[in-house]
Amino acid sequence: MRIGVISDTHIPEASAQLPAEIFRAFEKADIILHAGDILDTAVLDELSQLAEVRAVRGNMDYFSRTYFLPEMLVIEAGQFRIGLIHGSGPPYRLPERVLRQFAGVNCVIFGHSHQPYNEMLGGVLMFNPGSPTDRRYAPYLSYGILEVDDRIRGRIVTLG
Repeated sequence: MRIGVISDTHIPEASAQLPAEIFRAFEKADIILHAGDILDTAVLDELSQLAEVRAVRGNMDYFSRTYFLPEMLVIEAGQFRIGLIHGSGPPYRLPERVLRQFAGVNCVIFGHSHQPYNEMLGGVLMFNPGSPTDRRYAPYLSYGILEVDDRIRGRIVTLG
């Protein structure tokens, strides 16, 4: 199973649209997970042309049409359980804080900091794809791919 992972798109504030590379990269995705700060529901509509989209709201979505999204989800992917959440507060220790929101998951996807993150923490893969449109606090623009078979692996992809 191939999962496209994206967060912090901030459309139309950070960019008028998603980079074309996102659509090429997610063409072969079985599902796309968005970890919040979407702002415009058109982003979800466009991504849903490629695969099923599951999304949570971020702190900036409270002021937009995406407010209807849940704050967190757990998605089954093969034999694995993946937690999806945006995150909040300062970037310092963000992975630890979002991990505490879930029990019994194998992976937690989060956003908020715009900082790509792909590390194991307490036996759980903690995965932040970064942002494809806003480099705030990040070294580059990025998105992520999760590969799920007999294990779950994350890959951060740099845009540009």
